[in-house]
Amino acid sequence: MSDLTNQSLHEIIEKIKTKKISSLELTNNYIKNIKTAKKLNTFVTTTFEHALEKAKEFDKKPNYEQLLPGIPLAVKDLFCTQDVKTTAGSNILNNFIPSYESTVTKNLWNNGAFLLGKLNCDEFAMGSSNETSFFGNVINPVGDKLVPGGSSGGSSAALAADLTPATIGTDTGGSIRQPASFTGTVGLKPTYGLCSRWGIVAFASSLDQAGPMTKNIIDSAIMLEAMCGFDEKDSTSIKKNKEPYSKNLKDNVKGLKIGIPKEYRVDNMPKEVDELWEKGKKILKDLGAEIINISLPHTKYALPTYYIVAPAEASSNLARYDGVRYGFRSKKDEDLIQMYENTRSEGFGDEVKRRILIGTYVLSSGYYDAYYLKAQKVRQLIKKDFDENFKKVDAILTPSTPSSAFEIGEKTNDPVSMYLNDIFTVPVNLAGLPALSLPAGVDQKGYPLGLQLIGKALDEQKILNIGYAFEKNCGFQSQIKKWWS
Repeated sequence: MSDLTNQSLHEIIEKIKTKKISSLELTNNYIKNIKTAKKLNTFVTTTFEHALEKAKEFDKKPNYEQLLPGIPLAVKDLFCTQDVKTTAGSNILNNFIPSYESTVTKNLWNNGAFLLGKLNCDEFAMGSSNETSFFGNVINPVGDKLVPGGSSGGSSAALAADLTPATIGTDTGGSIRQPASFTGTVGLKPTYGLCSRWGIVAFASSLDQAGPMTKNIIDSAIMLEAMCGFDEKDSTSIKKNKEPYSKNLKDNVKGLKIGIPKEYRVDNMPKEVDELWEKGKKILKDLGAEIINISLPHTKYALPTYYIVAPAEASSNLARYDGVRYGFRSKKDEDLIQMYENTRSEGFGDEVKRRILIGTYVLSSGYYDAYYLKAQKVRQLIKKDFDENFKKVDAILTPSTPSSAFEIGEKTNDPVSMYLNDIFTVPVNLAGLPALSLPAGVDQKGYPLGLQLIGKALDEQKILNIGYAFEKNCGFQSQIKKWWS
């Protein structure tokens, strides 16, 4: 395998700009890596011919002003890509080829990148381990028995295994940050509305947000800059001027106030996660930041609130998959009603069915007020907790996950244990805030552990800056050995 693919996105961009490598050479190297990494099961669809064609086009007529000049990228298979199969990890969309491009991927292509392939993910982004995908579970490059996290597990694994220089995922309750933590990579969930949701297969519309997954903070800033922007096709898109995040990166955190919420110290949290949190506090304090203890009292209600709001929205969004207009249709249809029932029964996996049933129940007559309406009120209290604390702190530091990567099959039959993986990430989605998971250390087995930085709404630059300073002083090194090739 070429050393070229071990490098970070910004280093590769520099090599292309200085003509040390061509886009075609780069693309061929990634294609070679992907072909030797089939054991990881990261790709659902590859677009090698398209990528090679685009690389040749770039080399003939290069544009070095672009943010991603001649860069091949693989993306999560939740983003609709024109004329390229988009499955959302589900049998019900196994034959779906969109006639349009998602806004986020279009922004990446407009900035000089092109598609290398579509990455495996939990079905409709519902999962924390990438085991609910119709196309089988992805394997974490950290170890052959480990999950890569979810739902953006294919994205995190492909990135960590050097199969793409950077990638994008979606985060509804932690689906960028948790897999980033499990694979020793950087995952950024932007402010809700900063990146367009148009053309992303919907899970929970008030929570879903696209974001970058990269090897380091500089790459994260470049990718965010390339993918974000106002979109009139998305009614929740925020109208604001684009920021040059990568050019404004600073590693000075002196005088910044970092909040440490007491509620994030949970029962039975592994000692090494607690020690890592202490290490993170010390690094930031030594860099001149002020550490302040804070309280987010409604945090304990975040998980139950999320698992009412998200399934309710999912049950509404997934009602469109009925076998009539597009996607999978059951052949066992004696009449229209049976066709609907059989299509959905055969097309959806168990986890998706579970969440549709929960969502339909909490929205049903007689239960709407008791569950869904109450959850929305608690959601406002969770947001208010953050708003109050951000009057006195600049950012909040917490662990990203309550543990390192677990083994494939370990939690499959215990949905509650699986859902608890999102305990540190879901409050951020409920409040619509930006949050960053960055690799900070390893546990006793050598598996990566991450720390999370939470910022004020639209304050991506500040958490990127804090992360940049932290990264330089943390000393984390990926210890992945390429055992699969």
